[in-house]
Amino acid sequence: MEQATNLQQTMGQLFLAQQFEEVYNATTAEFQHYVTYDQFLHLAIPFVEGVEQFRLEHEINLPYSKQMIWLDDMKTKAIVVAFNPANEIESLFLTPFTIDEQANKQYTKNTYHYPFKGEWFVFWGGANVLINYHYAYESQRFAYDFVKVQDRLTYHHTPERNDMYFAYNEEILAPLDGTVIEVVDGIEDNIPGQMDEQNPAGNFVIIEHANKEYSLLAHLIPSSITVRVGQHVKTGETIGRCGNSGNSSESHLHFQVMDMPSLASCKSLRIRFNSEQEPLQGDTIKSKI
Repeated sequence: MEQATNLQQTMGQLFLAQQFEEVYNATTAEFQHYVTYDQFLHLAIPFVEGVEQFRLEHEINLPYSKQMIWLDDMKTKAIVVAFNPANEIESLFLTPFTIDEQANKQYTKNTYHYPFKGEWFVFWGGANVLINYHYAYESQRFAYDFVKVQDRLTYHHTPERNDMYFAYNEEILAPLDGTVIEVVDGIEDNIPGQMDEQNPAGNFVIIEHANKEYSLLAHLIPSSITVRVGQHVKTGETIGRCGNSGNSSESHLHFQVMDMPSLASCKSLRIRFNSEQEPLQGDTIKSKI
């Protein structure tokens, strides 16, 4: 345990000193099955060229792992490492780091509420691709994936049933006053671990708000949606229940705000929330509704 903790604390220095064998020896057997030491060296050696420092940027306790992210002194390269509960390295990415500075400045004009009650966990969310995989796609750039967590797990008893997930069947609420302009329903929930790539958002609701902003609430339970197209909804009104439909491997809420109601051609907007700070991956947040 102490050795693993020291490794976490010194990862940046180990890369700078090119002590790659020590890093590789801390990876899981599964990692080593897919990536040989020579392959690791082939990537790692040129990656550190010209770097004077790696600084720990994020330390995130996710439900199933601890993720740590180091950036170089120029903030152009990132080391992303996930440690499993046994403090072994289960994944390690060496990747370029870029952000869209112009897009990051484009906050919503409206201020939104969290679209649920109680405490939820930010599984994906933030203004760079390292903490928010949506960021790579302009139409989803500032989207969030929210789950519910207890004792660092998103489910109880078994992960094989949707109704065992803490987020499943939770009420999903309108994040702001608006008018419902699109509803898709009737798509079956996935078996956990499987995904429906043909219907990415699954069952969803799109609401038009003031200033021509549009919120999307996706992956809802089939037949749980309680609103219809043309209906005016108030902030905090129930619109459906959290499910596992669409391109989803477990029950969670996908939430984003867009500049137009077309999922194919919209731009995702950085959401201005009615909270003290912007929620990021790894945060536990509490609704004020």
